[in-house]
Amino acid sequence: MHCSTNQQIIDISFGWRLEEIARERQHQPTAPPIIDEDYFQALALTNRDCKSSIRNPTHGDSMAELVFERQAAAEYDRAFAHVARYFMPFVLRAARIAPGMRVLDIAAGTGLSAEAALSAVGPTGHVTAADISPAMAEKARERLGEARNASVLVEDAQALSFSDQTFDAVVCNLGLMFFPEPARGLSEFRRVLRPGGWAAVSVNTVPERSYNHQINVILTRYVPGLAEAVTRTFSLGEASRLEELFREGRFPQIETGTVKHTFVLPSFDAYYGPFERGGASTGQALAALSDELRRAVRDEVRRDLGDTGGPIEVEAEYRIASGQR
Repeated sequence: MHCSTNQQIIDISFGWRLEEIARERQHQPTAPPIIDEDYFQALALTNRDCKSSIRNPTHGDSMAELVFERQAAAEYDRAFAHVARYFMPFVLRAARIAPGMRVLDIAAGTGLSAEAALSAVGPTGHVTAADISPAMAEKARERLGEARNASVLVEDAQALSFSDQTFDAVVCNLGLMFFPEPARGLSEFRRVLRPGGWAAVSVNTVPERSYNHQINVILTRYVPGLAEAVTRTFSLGEASRLEELFREGRFPQIETGTVKHTFVLPSFDAYYGPFERGGASTGQALAALSDELRRAVRDEVRRDLGDTGGPIEVEAEYRIASGQR
């Protein structure tokens, strides 16, 4: 949840897969009626409002532009701010970020990661936040707007516009697994790094330890076409796979580690509310369902979390990998 790619997003490929489903439906009018017409009307409105287009990521040089409504970007913060603030210090340490550095944050999303990086580099450093989603970049500008040593750009992580050896460090929080060609993205990270600089990424490990896994898996029962996107979220969870990709990206020194945390929220609504209101791609998928199906998903998630009206616990685990140029 993703990405200049983007990502960031924890579940950013949902937005891409929603678009694919809409296109497939246009060419296959006899598709199973598990998704009603309101679903596709919602997608059409999303496209119109965002004025975005999606390209097939297997063709051409650019990554697919990902669609995020303004509501999705706003509620994303409410859903994931506390998660990002817990895990980002581990990513920053893996990238050896220190005061005075110039840092590139890829898949910056709403700017939560870049905000953490700004605190680490201090007033003498600079942070460039990059995301492929214009709506996410706009939210990042709102967050970082008063910082004189921060800039926000819309960028394709697999074809960065920066000159060689521009940055002291590169970070990408929950974005790499959504790159069509992760090794190509890592090669770009290395290209824009100065000699000796580190690039650090975080990815989800397994579904059982993903912050919004309960919702996403249940959604696939009602929207089977999203199953591939859910699977993709965990495609780089193994340390050996990340090490292989960093080697393909020509990083000679590579490190990996795992961080796990249990988040305690005051109520089920505190956890589920931001998604229910359209937060991130998970919320956009929920919003496209009928009222009846949304209630069914909510009830299933509540049961899965064992909600009894009090605080609930949600476990999350990140794999963090870094490489030195």
